This record gives sequence, structure tokens and C-alpha cells, in this order.
Amino acid sequence: MSADAHAATAENAAHHAPTAGEYINHHLRHLQNHADAQSIADFSYVNFDSLFWSVTLGLLAIFMLWRAASKATSGVPGRFQAAIEMIVELVDTQAKGIIHNATSRKAVAPVALTVFVWIFFMNAMDLLPLDLLPTIWGKVYEAKGLDPHHAYLRIVPSADLSVTLGMSLSVLLICLYYNVKIKGLFGWIKELFTAPFHAHSPVGIILLAPANFGLNLIEFGAKTISHGMRLWGNMYAGELVFMLIALMGAAGFASLGGIGLWIGHIIAGTAWAIFHILIITLQAFIFMMLTLVYIGQAHEGH
Repeated sequence: MSADAHAATAENAAHHAPTAGEYINHHLRHLQNHADAQSIADFSYVNFDSLFWSVTLGLLAIFMLWRAASKATSGVPGRFQAAIEMIVELVDTQAKGIIHNATSRKAVAPVALTVFVWIFFMNAMDLLPLDLLPTIWGKVYEAKGLDPHHAYLRIVPSADLSVTLGMSLSVLLICLYYNVKIKGLFGWIKELFTAPFHAHSPVGIILLAPANFGLNLIEFGAKTISHGMRLWGNMYAGELVFMLIALMGAAGFASLGGIGLWIGHIIAGTAWAIFHILIITLQAFIFMMLTLVYIGQAHEGH
């Protein structure tokens, strides 16, 4: 190839290389059923990548727990069984301290255990190399004759607000179920209109009923939204940090004097990944604990 051709190729590659903003925007785009999402509140959009990874990891979590239960022995446990037993004991201890109804705990404790393991697996996807699976997906697009620049793929389901809010809504439905089961339908409806501001006369009850009902609706909404957004916000921010670290390494490769940036990229990426192990575990634990707390509150009256 001639020198002019080499120069043209280099210039063309530089022209098509994504900027920092384009790189981040590409990584933040979901594989969706529509080309361009116009609103985060449009329920006609489906994030296929979040759906695929969340279901896959959920099945993996269930399979892991089932395998541990089927292979459990009464003798000296292996490392895998010991690790699962530690997690089960942790969740069971927290459930006993929060939910005092033994019958409810038989159903709620397994839910909390599944939530903890499932969210941990979803969060742990953030520890995979940032461009590994998206690059493979781009190659699949290219092999099918499609534009690899339009091959969008996000692999951390817990960094998708629709996933985390969906999980928090599921917790809300469980709370509503136990409110009705423990207090009775009419007992719960009565509580909605008579608590937290209790009145001792019929007139006072009528006057305070709208305020009580409004505050209870706000409480349910605030708990549900904050429950989902707390997990999403932490994982979304962690994903962005990995992108910025990747850009630092790319800047080092792109310049002759960028060896310092490249070394900084290695050090920062390693340090953040190690620290992120604590974050992904802590966020799974917090979501699980709040699930137990909210269900426990459904068993109690104001």
C-alpha cells in the first residue's frame, strides 16, 4: 500500500473514531424494539438487553441455590456449600429480626434470599471488561451485514431504571398482599383513612381521612420509588466511572506521550473494580434489607 493510501486510511479511521461523548452515549444506549427512545416514561419501549440479562442471571441464581440445596450434605461442607449456607444464615437471621410472624417468614425469607443473590449477579456484570460483550455483539451485527455502530448492548440490568423500579414495584405488591392478609381488607382500608393522625370522634375521623389517605399514598410511593432508584443510581454511577476510566486508557493509547494515562488507567481500573466488589455486594444487601423492612411494616399497624 502506498504512503498516500496509508495516510488516507489513517485519516479515515481518525474521522470515524468516536469522541468521548459519542463513546459514552453509545454505551448508555439499550438494545430496544424502537430505534430512538424519546421518553423514559414511554411503556411501548422494551429494553431487550436488560430483559435478557436479568432473566438469564435470575435463572442462574435459582439454579445455583437449587444445586446447593440438592448437593447439601450433613457432613463437613465444601466451600460452595459453606458459602451458600453463610448467605442463607445471614438472610434468615435478618428475616427473624424483622418479620416476627413465623408463617410469613417461610415465604418472605426465600424471596429475600433470591433477591439478594439475583441483584448481586446483576451488579457483578459491571466487573466484566466494559467493551468485551458489546464488541462481540458488534461483530455479530457486522457478520449479518448490519452497521456495528448501531449494535447497542448494556449488560448491567441493575443500571436500567425500568428493571430496578420493576423489582421495587414487585416488593410493593408483596407488601399490599401482606397488609390485606394480616389486617384483613377492611382493617387495612380503615388504617389507610385513620392513621397516622388518629382521631377519637366521628367528626375528627372524617376531617382527617383525606390527609391520612394522602399521606399513606405518599408513603407507599416514596418507599417504592426510592427503593428502586437507590440501586439504579449507584449502579449507573459505577458504570459511568468505568467508562471514564476506559476513556483515560484510550487517550493514553492515542498519544505517544500518553503512557502515564495508560498506566493510570490500569491502576484506576483495578482500584475501582476492587472497590466496586464492595459496592455491588452492599447494594444487593441494602435492597434485600429494605425488602424485609417494608414487608415487616406491612405486618404492623400505625
